[in-house]
Amino acid sequence: MKTIKEINERIKKGEAVVVTADEIVELKKTIDSKKLVKEIDVVTTGTFGPMCSSGVFLNFGHSKTRIKIGGGRVYLNNVSAYAGLAAVDVYLGATALPDDDPRNSKHPGEFKYGGGHVIEDLVSGKEVEIIAYAYGTDCYPKKYLKTKITLDDINEAILFNPRNCYQNYNVAVNLSDKTIYTYMGILKPNLGNANYCSAGQLSPLLKDPYLKTIGFGTRIFLGGGIGYVGWWGTQYNPGVKRRENGVPTVPGATLALIGDLKQMKSEFLKGASLTGYGTSLIVGIGIPIPILNEEIINWVSIPDEEIYAPIVDYSYDYPNSTGKILDFTNYAQLKSGKIKLMGKEIPTGSLSSYKKAKEIAEILKNWIKSGEFLLTEPIFYFPGSESGYKFKPMKEV
Repeated sequence: MKTIKEINERIKKGEAVVVTADEIVELKKTIDSKKLVKEIDVVTTGTFGPMCSSGVFLNFGHSKTRIKIGGGRVYLNNVSAYAGLAAVDVYLGATALPDDDPRNSKHPGEFKYGGGHVIEDLVSGKEVEIIAYAYGTDCYPKKYLKTKITLDDINEAILFNPRNCYQNYNVAVNLSDKTIYTYMGILKPNLGNANYCSAGQLSPLLKDPYLKTIGFGTRIFLGGGIGYVGWWGTQYNPGVKRRENGVPTVPGATLALIGDLKQMKSEFLKGASLTGYGTSLIVGIGIPIPILNEEIINWVSIPDEEIYAPIVDYSYDYPNSTGKILDFTNYAQLKSGKIKLMGKEIPTGSLSSYKKAKEIAEILKNWIKSGEFLLTEPIFYFPGSESGYKFKPMKEV
């Protein structure tokens, strides 16, 4: 047994042994768990893929003649942001669009520019135009504002993502006889392709399936800077069915993440256009897993071959919430470029970048080894299946 405090002392002394999740999978093939627990202190993970439930809180500071944007309207590069907070605080979501975007009026829509792209522009140091409309008050008399800003001009820019890092996810296919356009990408008719979105054996929450080391306050790599786990994420569902190794058979846990946008880099925060669906933000995330005992070493060393994802039809079953799963496939098969389903060989494609996920895990590894990054003991851990916490779908009237 080890503690996070003991591991941090080793990090400070430059003695910590840190490996990536890829590396621990290989080590486990020839070294037993007891020895690995003694030898390894931290395993780093990584993922880099579209995460729609992301966005940024911005505080612009006050204009000379004050304006109350709250309750009015505000646009950043013509993209609508949420102005229902306060005088000069707004929230820009990754999926926000310009009012004049044609959306899917001419299907499939292109969705060339949205909130995720504005966030990328800010992190890149580009100028962003702000246009605000207000109703005017005695203390905030200004009713219209048009100006340009960069990230350096903003007081606070806080990336706050309510739902990131999905723990396992669907493999999307299309059983219909027409092409469909989804948040899982373009799906060809009659099982023409299968799309997935996970780093598999590098993915953070697949390496700690019960979140025994991850909780409120966990320090992480977020968008190229340092961030934190702020809460469990929306649609958090710890009560899903699991395989013997603890890996959920369907989407399970999620995380709400927070960090300073001014620390981040555009190579790890990218605006995305999903044809026929909308815009999103591709987010780079890396979470360190402290090796405290044999149970954790067994989880972090689960290989792609033993991580299974559900295959779901996005032409009917997903949009109609039937809950039907066509089959399961593992990430080794997905990464091979083809899977077999219903007697057919189907080419696979990933919306997430395994190459960038490996890069993130390596960067985090180097931060820890150099003493730049210490681990945090979570203030509290999130509810598990035994807690009675239930994910509730929307009720319809």
